[in-house]
Amino acid sequence: MSEEKVIEIKALSPEENPAGKEMETADSEEKSIYDLLEEDIMSSDIDDGEKTKRLSRLLKIRGKKVNIMLTGATSSGKSSTINALFHMEVAKVGVGVDPETTCIDKYELDNLIIWDTPGLGDGVENDEKITRDIIKKLNEMDEECNPLIDMVVVILDASSKDLGTSYDLINKVLVPCLGEEAAKERILIALNQSDIAMKGTHWNAERNEPDEVLKEFLKKKADSVHKRIKEGTGLDIKPICYCAGYKEENGEQRNPYNLTKLLYYIVKAIPKEKRLALADNINDTEDNWLYDDKESNYCGEVESEFCDTVWECISGGVDTGCAIGAAIMGIPGEIVGGMVGGAVGAIKGIFSSIFG
Repeated sequence: MSEEKVIEIKALSPEENPAGKEMETADSEEKSIYDLLEEDIMSSDIDDGEKTKRLSRLLKIRGKKVNIMLTGATSSGKSSTINALFHMEVAKVGVGVDPETTCIDKYELDNLIIWDTPGLGDGVENDEKITRDIIKKLNEMDEECNPLIDMVVVILDASSKDLGTSYDLINKVLVPCLGEEAAKERILIALNQSDIAMKGTHWNAERNEPDEVLKEFLKKKADSVHKRIKEGTGLDIKPICYCAGYKEENGEQRNPYNLTKLLYYIVKAIPKEKRLALADNINDTEDNWLYDDKESNYCGEVESEFCDTVWECISGGVDTGCAIGAAIMGIPGEIVGGMVGGAVGAIKGIFSSIFG
């Protein structure tokens, strides 16, 4: 039988949160994205019939849960990634050599559910048990008889030469369970710990980014992983190189790198009707989103994906009224209508506070 435990999320005490970071609690006056959208619908000047339709769509979306599974070898940084993305101390970050997770952990953040699988590579018998648990979870169905797990993030260690365990997981477990077509949409490959690749000698600590030598190395590493996976499965999945940031015992916190890119591809892979479950739970530590490869405006693209959700899933994709579109959000196409304009403004406010 698959072991599974639920982790209750609690606000940090002043002692645990010495920086005084404001965090949402049950008594907080902060409103969720769903509440903001409901208020926006109710205050709009559309007729009552249209309000009812939109409230009904919002209610349906509000009931949607997102399930994300993280897999990877021991010490690849799964727990660090969870904490960096979602700002909760949902898991102890492993520093020593022993794996911190002994079964599949379930972390619940409102409608966002994270499944953190144990690290692979600590012995055949242990790996077989973990593999069975992963397969069982991937085969679970939700209340609507759809696959429970929306996406799987496979985290590899960019500083490691031995990625065989992860390749076996992808080739022999994930793709067969999901099916080749579904795997194209539901698997994300991420190369963590880019900062300590090449023994960390080519990481620019001041700029918190790789130098040109390390950039070339990471590119070749990602290309190699991409080629290996394509040869083994036929899947064309390009890995994302990033650094989740970490804090060794009595050590200094290192800021994440390319976390914005990782978040963008996670959001993009989630079905539109479920994306709002992520909005209230994204880490609001601004430093986490400052450093990336600048190949794209990932923060703006994250905002755009959420705005598309509001437009298509709540307004029905059709509206009449004042055009707001690119002038406000920089999103492709034209979003129109007073209600949608206000809702997009609410989303912009949320992500402006997160991304600065």
